Amino acid sequence: MRAERLTARITGRVQGVGFRYWARRHADALGLTGWVMNAHDERTVEIVAEGEPEPLAQMERRIRQGPPGAMVESVDLRRGPATGEFDGFGIMRP
Repeated sequence: MRAERLTARITGRVQGVGFRYWARRHADALGLTGWVMNAHDERTVEIVAEGEPEPLAQMERRIRQGPPGAMVESVDLRRGPATGEFDGFGIMRP
């Protein structure tokens, strides 16, 4: 299989509810690499994840739901080829 990249912007009540830590836990469990970060607008979380297509599809389904306490209003997703630039999955600061 060929690795892919998932880029997502999740908007709603997604900051202040543990979304970044939740996303990192799921990404680690799925064997994905990349990062998650709060955007400056206080309503958006950004995720870049790389891995095999099926784990990425599972991550996509999970981020549409979000952790308990989150209220996901919209998800803007893109898929493309992986770059292989990440060693793990981290939480970035804006």
